[in-house]
Amino acid sequence: MINSYTCNEDGGKLNMSNLKKEDIIVVDTKVAKQTVVVTSLGNAMEWFDFGLYAYLAVTIGKVFFPEIDPAHQLIYAFATFAIAFIARPLGGLVFGMLGDRVGRKKVLSLTLIMMAASTLFIGLIPSYSTIGIAAPILLLVARLVQGFSTGGEYAGAMTYIAESTSDKKRGFLTSGLEVGTVVGFSASAALVTLLTYLIGPDRMVEWGWRIPFLIAGPMGFIGFYLRSRLEETPAFKAMEEAKEEDRHRASLKEILTNHWKPLFICIGIVFFYNTSLYMVLTYMPSYLTQELGYGETKGLVFNLLVMILLIPIILGMGYWSDRIGRNKIVKGALIGTILLSVPAFIMMGTNNNFIVFAGLFILGITLAAFQGALPATLPSLFFTKVRYGSLAITYNVSTSLFGGTTPLVIAWLVSMTKNSMVPAYYLMAVCIIGLVVVGFFVKETAGRSLRGSAPTVDHPSEIDELLKNPDKALWWKEELPVEAGVEGKFNPNVTAK
Repeated sequence: MINSYTCNEDGGKLNMSNLKKEDIIVVDTKVAKQTVVVTSLGNAMEWFDFGLYAYLAVTIGKVFFPEIDPAHQLIYAFATFAIAFIARPLGGLVFGMLGDRVGRKKVLSLTLIMMAASTLFIGLIPSYSTIGIAAPILLLVARLVQGFSTGGEYAGAMTYIAESTSDKKRGFLTSGLEVGTVVGFSASAALVTLLTYLIGPDRMVEWGWRIPFLIAGPMGFIGFYLRSRLEETPAFKAMEEAKEEDRHRASLKEILTNHWKPLFICIGIVFFYNTSLYMVLTYMPSYLTQELGYGETKGLVFNLLVMILLIPIILGMGYWSDRIGRNKIVKGALIGTILLSVPAFIMMGTNNNFIVFAGLFILGITLAAFQGALPATLPSLFFTKVRYGSLAITYNVSTSLFGGTTPLVIAWLVSMTKNSMVPAYYLMAVCIIGLVVVGFFVKETAGRSLRGSAPTVDHPSEIDELLKNPDKALWWKEELPVEAGVEGKFNPNVTAK
């Protein structure tokens, strides 16, 4: 993939005062695109497995919590959905730190197999009527394993693609990862919708709900095979090929002590990002069914159509984020969400199918803007040697506290207040906080190198332009302590502010 490469802040070869031609990484565009496709496909398989539970939440509530009041079955089902997010920070810690030590590729292959195995296990669990309380307990265990696996998946996939693409196209290519997410959710929604239509809700409760989960096994092995054939990222290779005396592995204590500022910024971004994501992609089908009285099939079909239409919008947002800046895209989406949430939910409360769909699509468009710009923004917050670990920890802590609990919290709030507009108010409040975070604390990184890494280009002809503006190319060097660079040698015992 690399025609020439250099070490970053972790290895010590990059001259931060005088950028040279041999410092600049030339990426093989064809291989970079293949990397995006394979990584996104694996991500789609992960989210297919994870999304099944959300789209079968109503059915799972009937299968595993039959003695609970039907009005509260959805809350119990979403509580089990939220339980998986308890394990996500632990998975992020384990797999993130491991990914910074043994490589991104190996860890991503492992997380995919774990997800497939745990999803397959859910499809094999006997119902409550067969084994009693043991059924929801086994379901809980499987969800915890799913959460542990997911803790290392998404942050690793973002890191992998961001480190494998050129600076000028990073936004567009990393947006392909979110296309994988939407495809995974769409595939799970489509399968559940088709099964519900073909065999009916009663048979879905009896046995049909198992079919989607049983498909996970073969898909997992396919994904593992594809990911195992990927190359390691240029940034990680450069770090590994540094001289042994220059190499230094960051500890968790070091990450928390020396990188606390980007950690908090990442938590703030993921807060509004995943709240929007889980509301639109996982909560809305149940909201349309339970709170607004639409049939299960209609709610799933609406959500499925929205997700399919979002795919080109996500790619378009990624493309424009490289040209006008990621922050402008994200700020525009935040303002749009604040202004349009109430109208969108009012539209969904009507009985007109077209207007209901339009209201759901409005929320989908603002989500697509986040999905197009943020997968390139988040990895750029951290330096190479701590990128996977820092991103995995903060992403999953924030997701567990705020994003994954969104369906449960909103279902509970609606139940308590009897107000179907609560989701709109909740989303507005979250995006106001997001606007503060992005507006005051997030630097624009479109077209710039990742922190601690040399600039990356698609063609050698771009090198001369970078050499004319070395300070712009290595914009992040100002964030390093003065004692970090002496003749380009980075002291591994000193980390970023």
